[in-house]
Amino acid sequence: MNPSITWTVRPETRADVPVIHAITAAAFETPMEADLVDALRADPAWIEGLSVVAVTPDGTVAGHALLTRCHIDGVPALCLAPVSVLPEFQKTGAGSACVRALLEAARERGENAVTVLGHPDYYPKFGFVRASGHGIRPPMEVPDEAMMVLALDPARPLPQGTIEYAAPFGI
Repeated sequence: MNPSITWTVRPETRADVPVIHAITAAAFETPMEADLVDALRADPAWIEGLSVVAVTPDGTVAGHALLTRCHIDGVPALCLAPVSVLPEFQKTGAGSACVRALLEAARERGENAVTVLGHPDYYPKFGFVRASGHGIRPPMEVPDEAMMVLALDPARPLPQGTIEYAAPFGI
């Protein structure tokens, strides 16, 4: 696959919903993440405009990423999950384009804390650091290096405490 694709990132539309489900199902080993996206869309944690897709120049929707509301000991924050790319478009920048667009959209909305449970070699390139270093912990056992946080406004302090995920996460 061509790693120099110029990605267009835009908010999801109603027409994208089945495509996003298919992308997410193809990107993961089980349908659990695709079902999670569908459940989050119906949850109060859903924030309109913070679900984006990456589109190729020919119009193929190939990637998706999502920020939903979570809390850190009652303080509003965001959760980045999942980030999904069709297998044939992985490692072409689609996921990165989605993440960058989401973080910018969240910053423009005045959000600050973004959490992610993900690959410790991937997310630091966006500025994510170990959450434990900021006194933030998940409500379940995970490898410390995989639970990360990003302050979108470095002048604002990050809350401390336990992450409270939206109900569809089942945590």
